[in-house]
Amino acid sequence: MPLNASGASAKGAFATTPHDKDPYQYQVGFGNAFASEALPGTLPHAQNSPQRNKYDLYTEGMTGSSFVAPRHENLHSWLYRIRPSVAHQGFTRLPDNPDLESCFLPLNPKVHFSPTQLAWHPFDIPPDSEKVDWIDGLKTIAGNGDPTLHEGLAIHMYLANTSMENKAFCNNDGDMLILPQQGRLDIQTEYGKLMVRSGELCVIQRGIKFKVVLPDGPSRGYIQEIYGSHYILPELGPLGGNGLANPRDFEHPVATFDLDQSPWKIVYKVGGQLHSCAQEHTPFDVVAWHGNYVPYKYALEKFVNVGSISKDHIDPSIFCVLTAKSKQDGVPLADFLIFSPRWDVATGTFRPPYYHRNSSTEFMGLLYGIYGGRSDGFQPGGASFETGFCPHGVSYEEFKKATEGELLPMRIHEGTIAFMFESSMMFTITDYAMKRSGKLHMHEPKMWDDLKGQFVNHIDQINADLKAAGLPPLGSEKQQ
Repeated sequence: MPLNASGASAKGAFATTPHDKDPYQYQVGFGNAFASEALPGTLPHAQNSPQRNKYDLYTEGMTGSSFVAPRHENLHSWLYRIRPSVAHQGFTRLPDNPDLESCFLPLNPKVHFSPTQLAWHPFDIPPDSEKVDWIDGLKTIAGNGDPTLHEGLAIHMYLANTSMENKAFCNNDGDMLILPQQGRLDIQTEYGKLMVRSGELCVIQRGIKFKVVLPDGPSRGYIQEIYGSHYILPELGPLGGNGLANPRDFEHPVATFDLDQSPWKIVYKVGGQLHSCAQEHTPFDVVAWHGNYVPYKYALEKFVNVGSISKDHIDPSIFCVLTAKSKQDGVPLADFLIFSPRWDVATGTFRPPYYHRNSSTEFMGLLYGIYGGRSDGFQPGGASFETGFCPHGVSYEEFKKATEGELLPMRIHEGTIAFMFESSMMFTITDYAMKRSGKLHMHEPKMWDDLKGQFVNHIDQINADLKAAGLPPLGSEKQQ
């Protein structure tokens, strides 16, 4: 059995308090340069790479950006571990997962375009008769770009019923934003442990090893993987220094390590291919670390909603929790937005989302609760999709209620968190999502059949108004 040691250095005013559903402590802040040690004195003093570390720990550096990136974009960490990552026994190519995709360019015959709206009923978790861990349960739904180009993203589901044992995962392709929908994830990383529930997000950056345990049994959730970019907080502009997702609410692990010299398997994803390397020791043997390239989690319930308090809508960017830059200035590769409980108070305004056609591609999911008017089958664990400029909006029933109801202050989306992965780039849809999942259903166009051209019912009044204004009636030669 491995021995475990947890750090005590997180104790203080800026550490969280463990509780029944989450036994771990965290350091707080977004983008900070953190430091953590599980044993006192194991972080070197005033230097990164001493000639010899305390207890003969090995120094290992990790960079998440170019060495010469501007200081505010430069991501790196120093790890002090029992054995370095180079102590392994070589790599073996693993069989392809037919449901895992990374290239979303049109030249790939396994991806497809859709001009119309698509939706999926909740994806099935494997039956107990099949043992499927988090890695084996990855299913790609859609994406754009390619990891070899360092541009684009992938959207996956994970559908798992078995904890990983002496097995870890390292994604060399991109950063993963993980959203549990059913069941907590107990995630052990090289930096420490994270317990992530439905209603929280977790980001594990490219190149960081981690292991997923399922403390609540079978689990399902969503993943957005971004290539060549990292998640940052959106700019606040006129909002000033506070609002939306506040930096202090992001939680990072503290150092913890295992004394484990048993055989381990590390699965690497490189260019969408899976490779395995064996080693005779745990990858989770980091006794101390410092830096700003660190995994983190965030409770979406802490999001500070803003909105109109007079009339009309503000753009949906007000719901943005995290964003990621593309190679084009001012155009995000990806925005992660949430729709959560809040007050709706605008006067004289059509309050649901207006009918719209956006340049961005939208992919929505539901973590818990009810999000009405989306489609006939939008449920937790399912999804919906609109490509750029595909017209969409609420059902006729929602439209009718919004145009005829009394506009009183009201709470909306109570007990609900829905989210959107939005991208400036066009998506393609995978074979799994289109053909093999068995969950695809088209958005029902009949939900808009009753949106009739009511304008024609007002012709008499229109002509009277035109006459009063000294203008020709509709349909006359002068009017035409």
